Amino acid sequence: MLIQLQADINPAQKEAIIQKANELKYKITEVITQQGHYLVGTGKADFDVRAVGNLPGIKDLHIVSDDYKLVSRKWKVNPTVIDFGDGLRVKEGEFTIMAGPCSVENEAQVEKTINHLVEQGVRFMRGGVFKPRSSPYSFRGLGLEGLKMFYDMCRAKGIKVVTEVMQVSQIAPMEPYTDVFQVGARNTQNFNLLDELGKVDKPVLLKRGISGTIDELLYSAEYIFSGGNEKLMLCERGIRTYETASRNTLDLNAIPILKEKTHLPVIVDPSHGIGIREYVEPMALAAIMAGADGIIYETHEKPEEAASDGAQTLSFSESERMIKKMQKTFALRKELGN
Repeated sequence: MLIQLQADINPAQKEAIIQKANELKYKITEVITQQGHYLVGTGKADFDVRAVGNLPGIKDLHIVSDDYKLVSRKWKVNPTVIDFGDGLRVKEGEFTIMAGPCSVENEAQVEKTINHLVEQGVRFMRGGVFKPRSSPYSFRGLGLEGLKMFYDMCRAKGIKVVTEVMQVSQIAPMEPYTDVFQVGARNTQNFNLLDELGKVDKPVLLKRGISGTIDELLYSAEYIFSGGNEKLMLCERGIRTYETASRNTLDLNAIPILKEKTHLPVIVDPSHGIGIREYVEPMALAAIMAGADGIIYETHEKPEEAASDGAQTLSFSESERMIKKMQKTFALRKELGN
């Protein structure tokens, strides 16, 4: 069960609720987030909800059969809205675009990308400064100093920074210069990292593991939420299958399934999902029609010269064309009532 507590609950009332739940053989975990105060109860015994639900201090009580209770749509029917201020939100019913290079390389590259995004009305720039690479000899990013430069240039133009965090020790130094912490596919089940991100009052974009199931993605999200951070977005970025014609297999099935299972926004990454530049656009449009709340993709002035992932990165002209098509596709989806 999931118990939402009233904001003005006193310690005696809370203790009475916990004691009653324990009597019903339910183990209680207390969760305090930026937006609510919850008691998560795990157990198997059937009980009359009135035995608990009528106790003072309870705002609402929900029976949630999913093991991932806090991110489940079974208790929170209204979708999560992540508000960045200045009218900038990520939410169901609106469409968000996040774009930028795989890796932040230098000031000139960042400036050109920002100018491209501003011209297209895009408010989120993605870019890695700590890069998890398969080879230790590949470019691994500019580090914290690169992030500071990236952040300052974006802030001057009203752009929000989306960047990947790879380990617990990076969170604190990155936090002042990051608007959205991205958890990459390799770290989706780095539970120590997820626990610590639960303590941060910054949005987190959680990518699906390269071989992870939908439920495993939701379990990982539960770690962050139960740690105290409700500002969560999920990202379908393709999974590894036996197919070798593309880098990964973008799982479009996951989009409507996630929209049914969770109240969290669902963002899709077609760049990593297929890994082939000329196919990024059709996969992005398909993801929109499948119900995605946003698209995150890679763009670079000269993809062939990109420090990483050039094969899946769009040029600025290709990016401009795709943005226009995505906006038309989203408008069509709304017209069709999806």
